[in-house]
Amino acid sequence: MSKLSLDKEMNIEVKATFISKGKNTPVTGKQYTLRLFDKDVFGDDYLGESGLNEAGEGRIVFGPKAFGNTFNLETLPDFYFVLYSDKVPIFKSKIMEDADLQFLENYKPGEGEVIDLGIYLIEA
Repeated sequence: MSKLSLDKEMNIEVKATFISKGKNTPVTGKQYTLRLFDKDVFGDDYLGESGLNEAGEGRIVFGPKAFGNTFNLETLPDFYFVLYSDKVPIFKSKIMEDADLQFLENYKPGEGEVIDLGIYLIEA
């Protein structure tokens, strides 16, 4: 059982993997930072950030309050992420509108499932 499943509040773990175009190797190194956002009408919500591990994966954990808003204009997050190299953006994903957490990876609230946003081939 993961430590996420012990939390009373639903936690969401999102991961994305990066492969270097032309080399077909994982993108790794301390210079890389992955930041996850929720696109909103009144400004984007910063959900968190992560370095990349030896497999080229970035993993970000957050709770549902991170993407909610006081007007309840949305119930599902509109995820997008940006990969930085030495604080310079080098890749930005498309906006994944109304990400259905039940659909993505059969997410079950309170169980701490990982939502895999995919593998991305980038210039690195």
